[in-house]
Amino acid sequence: MSETERKKVLLSGIQPTGVFTLGNYIGAVRNWGKMQEEYNCAYFIADLHSLTVRQEPAELRKRTRDAYALLLACGIDPEKSLVFIQSHVPAHAELGWILSCYTQFGELSRMTQFKDKSQQHKDNINAGLFDYPALMAADILLYQPDFVPVGADQKQHVELTRNLVTRFNSLYGEVFRMPEPYIPKNGAKIMSLQNPTKKMSKSDENPNATVSILDKPDVIMARFKRAVTDSETEIVFREGKDGINNLMTIFSVLTGESFEQIEKTYSGKGYGDFKKDVGGVVVDALAPIREEFERLSNDKAYIEECYRKGAETASKVAYRTLSKVKKKVGLVQP
Repeated sequence: MSETERKKVLLSGIQPTGVFTLGNYIGAVRNWGKMQEEYNCAYFIADLHSLTVRQEPAELRKRTRDAYALLLACGIDPEKSLVFIQSHVPAHAELGWILSCYTQFGELSRMTQFKDKSQQHKDNINAGLFDYPALMAADILLYQPDFVPVGADQKQHVELTRNLVTRFNSLYGEVFRMPEPYIPKNGAKIMSLQNPTKKMSKSDENPNATVSILDKPDVIMARFKRAVTDSETEIVFREGKDGINNLMTIFSVLTGESFEQIEKTYSGKGYGDFKKDVGGVVVDALAPIREEFERLSNDKAYIEECYRKGAETASKVAYRTLSKVKKKVGLVQP
């Protein structure tokens, strides 16, 4: 099969650090299910990455299983896509170490997320927190993907991965395929409902700032009614209106309406009406996911069967790449 005929490979992962937010869903997971027909997709739960922050073991295990079930509830079909848990495939940690030996200290020092997380966890600035972009590069390169769907805040890590591909391939030949970041044109970054200059985050201390995709309708509506806007009254997308811009982005992504259509529909109407309608659109979009997640959560045998099969297939794919890398760098093969 020629390169033009080959079905492109797309890969992404998500950490099990709590239930996905509306931002995770709109910015990433919502698009993943839609991509299954067009691409060969691989999706994983990045549980090794979550260890950079101290975790309660039983809670991490539960969140990992829940995150896996949530991926399926969001429309990812394990018969169409490769869906697995990162720690079930030892090749991730192995290639992560090898790539860390090809990653410069200065490159890791410039990573924005390291600086941010170091501020958030000043009592635990560990080596894993510093070096995890090398593991992220391994996560990607093991599966030789063409595209990596990422939020805008992760683009820097994909650029580092691309630098490593160039560096490694220049030394050892064409070992890795060069991945491209895939960022949706609209809704790639959903902001906090209470501080719309900041990204919506699971770790936000203000519960009104974030919507979880498993929140009940009354909770979702209450949070949108409390969403921070501005002192004006006009529903229009422009600089300086971060709160309204964020609400319009959410509404546009979930309804397919352009900003111009939204502005026309809500001309002369107040913020209260608009916030209520945005909340309603979110409730409708998330209801099927919540129902499917409840069903899957009650079928633990099916979830376990899926992630075991996923790990088996992922290990075979990953080992092909890892074996080639080990040979290139001079490691004796067993």
